Amino acid sequence: MTNNSPSVVVRELVKRFGDFVAVDRISFEAHRGEVVGFLGPNGAGKSTTIRMLCGLLRPTAGQALVAGYDVAQEPERVRQRIGYMSQKFSLYNDLRVIENIQFFASMYEVPVALLPERASWVLGMAGLTGRESALTGTLPSGWKQRLALGCAVLHRPSILFLDEPTSGVDPISRRQFWELIHQMAADGVTVLVTTHYMDEAEYCNRLVLIFQGRIVASGSPAELKQHAMTGELLLVECDPMGLALDLLQKTPDVVDAAVFGNALHVVVPESRAAMPPLRAYLSKHGVSVARIEPIRPTLEDVFVSLTAKQGNSGKE
Repeated sequence: MTNNSPSVVVRELVKRFGDFVAVDRISFEAHRGEVVGFLGPNGAGKSTTIRMLCGLLRPTAGQALVAGYDVAQEPERVRQRIGYMSQKFSLYNDLRVIENIQFFASMYEVPVALLPERASWVLGMAGLTGRESALTGTLPSGWKQRLALGCAVLHRPSILFLDEPTSGVDPISRRQFWELIHQMAADGVTVLVTTHYMDEAEYCNRLVLIFQGRIVASGSPAELKQHAMTGELLLVECDPMGLALDLLQKTPDVVDAAVFGNALHVVVPESRAAMPPLRAYLSKHGVSVARIEPIRPTLEDVFVSLTAKQGNSGKE
């Protein structure tokens, strides 16, 4: 694999469990120093994709190359060249911090001569310098998370897979974790991360939106918000909101409508043209409209719109 080659190449990848298709003909690439996010609800196929790319699950069909190696033909070579952190805490709670570091260093065959420097780096990165003897199980979740990340990259892999790494972690720790991810990407590490947090998706260079095992869109967060959504978006503040939602979802001129906080986000073909008739329609049916105006879509709007479209059309 040359420096210009993609770190990860996926072509028509499929994974079936009996009659259930968990991953359905997905294709994408990831490059050196890029943070690629897999965004989708639980059960969308994100974790299954990551496990195939790590050589932990054998694909049913298609091809995936990681660091130049075929995950189906040479899974052990793949595992030697990647770092992997699962959504469940992967360290040993009954070991001390330094013992976890030593254990994973031996698993990754880190040379003994390099261990002091690598261990010092992990402790500093995780904010655990001076707490080497602490039992891992007694650490707050944010520190555990950073320790797990450090142990996953002790062998300095060029590609890092993170499967829902911040699930159940407080917002401050999540932000610190993402700062570490971007530091690694700046050093040339390719990072592939799964998440269902929309705010985290904004931290990625590129997103792959997965729904029911298929890729429904991909691009940078800005590109997706600008181009991926079908129609334009209106913010509607009204009362009663439940009645308004029911009315709008039955209106032919409305592509989609959903509750966002104390207002409705309504997708229409053309926002400016839709405002007067929608206001009149809601008022006619007893809904008081306090505000209706065009707004820019969030990633959540884009994802809801795309998945609603896919759900209505069904799989081909």
